Amino acid sequence: MTPLLLRIAAAAFLSLSSLIVVLFRVSPLTSPGLAVPFFFLTVFLTVASLSTLLCYAIWSNLSVEGMDAGRKISISLREGLLLATATVLLFIFQILGILTWWIAGLIYLVFVLIEVALHS
Repeated sequence: MTPLLLRIAAAAFLSLSSLIVVLFRVSPLTSPGLAVPFFFLTVFLTVASLSTLLCYAIWSNLSVEGMDAGRKISISLREGLLLATATVLLFIFQILGILTWWIAGLIYLVFVLIEVALHS
């Protein structure tokens, strides 16, 4: 395991534990100015780091010729950041009350098309 993957795994553990703390210990009713931004930040960090690790596991199992570990990590990190951004957008739309299933599908489709455009 490369040192960068070890750091991403540590970030995943820390962000997941901070998300659990925010969910169970911080009340949005008593301090909404503090709870909501930290909730979005921890969701973003958790989804980004966990999906980066998952995407790297998928990319490392594929036999792609001419792709070294650094390229796989950079692609996985980009995919993780795009997935986390789309997930936070979905949560924001849900809070605003304008989220429907087809809007969620379109948001993820836009980010998939961005990834396809960046990959080629």
